Amino acid sequence: MTDVSSPDLVAASAAIDLARGVVAAATSRLAEVGIDDHQALAYDVAHAASAVEMSSGLLDYGAKGDVEGRIACAFVADAVADLAAKTYGREADWGIEAGALDAARPFLATFRDPAFLAALADEEGPRHLDADFELVQDTFRRFAEDKIRPAAEHVHRTNADVPEDIISGLAEMGGFGLSVPEEYGGFAGGGESDYLGMVVATEELSRGSLGIGGSLITRPEILTRALVKGGTEEQKQQWLPKLATAEVMAAVAVTEPDYGSDVAGIKVTATPTEGGWLINGVKTWCTFGARADALMLLARTDPDRSKTHRGLSMFVVPKPRGEGHGFEFTQEAGADGGAPGGGKMEGRAIDTIGYRGMHSYEIALDNWFVAAANQVGGEDGLGKGFYYQMEGFENGRLQTAARAVGVMQAAYEEARQYAQDRAVFGHPIGDYQLTKVKLARMAVIIQASRQYSYAVARMMANGEGALEASMVKAYVCRAAEWVTREAMQIHGGFGYAEEYPVSRYFVDARVLSIFEGADETLCLKVIARRLLDRQKATA
Repeated sequence: MTDVSSPDLVAASAAIDLARGVVAAATSRLAEVGIDDHQALAYDVAHAASAVEMSSGLLDYGAKGDVEGRIACAFVADAVADLAAKTYGREADWGIEAGALDAARPFLATFRDPAFLAALADEEGPRHLDADFELVQDTFRRFAEDKIRPAAEHVHRTNADVPEDIISGLAEMGGFGLSVPEEYGGFAGGGESDYLGMVVATEELSRGSLGIGGSLITRPEILTRALVKGGTEEQKQQWLPKLATAEVMAAVAVTEPDYGSDVAGIKVTATPTEGGWLINGVKTWCTFGARADALMLLARTDPDRSKTHRGLSMFVVPKPRGEGHGFEFTQEAGADGGAPGGGKMEGRAIDTIGYRGMHSYEIALDNWFVAAANQVGGEDGLGKGFYYQMEGFENGRLQTAARAVGVMQAAYEEARQYAQDRAVFGHPIGDYQLTKVKLARMAVIIQASRQYSYAVARMMANGEGALEASMVKAYVCRAAEWVTREAMQIHGGFGYAEEYPVSRYFVDARVLSIFEGADETLCLKVIARRLLDRQKATA
């Protein structure tokens, strides 16, 4: 058996090739039988493909040193073992022969061995960021330690609002301008640093708190990218500088009670009126909808529902600031660029088990007036709202993966410290093999997730990586549930107590596979379909 200190990247690469062959065979099978009638297979293939791509991307990291190599081998071994479990007894469904992964057995035996894994319990591995991004990491980590963490537990337990000093502090640091182009008052120069800086900052803020840290910069980011993609020059000049300084805080109003990931079917309408549009209907899951100064709202501007997503347009909808647990506003005549008066907006807070602080709302709009100047893209933007919001959401998926990494990192650190401090049967629980193996798998998953997030950020900076952004979101957000669950388990009974933050990490992690694209829809409608398209293109 290979020495536990010696990684074998050649064997790891060979195992990945076998796994990639299995995924390719299953993709061909899906092309024959169709996704809609074989959703369980498509879902498993999407997750398997995501793990395989992450494994492949980790090989470069593994070549940078001994610890990096061991982390890479451990992750690849787990990913291939998980794929083998998915296919066992279902080989015909996957279009493979029994034993298709048997050649990888020696590799799996070596790098899934408990003794090998236990040696990684305290080995997080270096991040290999250059000096500029190390500075970004240090800056946002200090802010998270000094401002976010001290407030996180209070906000979570009392379901309070995000403290204003956190918003103003992030604004002073330039946190809301990371994606705003420099010519509009932000820090984005149009290169790799824009995406990678956002990922690094988001992880550190989420390590402090998902609810009042990591998610604060996501909504402005989504609106920013939508405006950069489709906004008129006047709209960019009006909104981007204000987003960069937090003069305007944004919320996203896309989801509806009957239409979540199925955006093309939304019912909220925007009807032309003198000087602008009247918005009618109900939006739901509008995170930060009360405190926000503007909503990024998607509405149907073409009554012909057969046009589905081609009949949707995007609006920037100004609104007053509201309190955390509900609000109701009435427009006065002449307000907001010529409102006829009488328009109403009412927000009902949706209580949630975690992810507290920003609050989510169901927002009802009754003849709410929006000036023509706030319809994104003007005449050229009519019917293109779906595409503008996807520009923001695709990067939002990468950012959500970074949020998941931050939550996992916080949970791992708490579990590792507790394992060192807590003695059971005369020994710290961190001395026991089972605890070491759990901590090792956490560290491996976190570093693999982090490194692939970096890789996808670089792809997106080059105008690529849309599929990979969905893949990293799908894999990492599910992984966060396991990592936080095991961190909670290591705490034993205290993990179930609110006085320990690990319980907050667990309930916060649960939302990650739901928002920014529910896991099932992401796998079936995005990843699986794009895998089919990619295979057809290379056939």
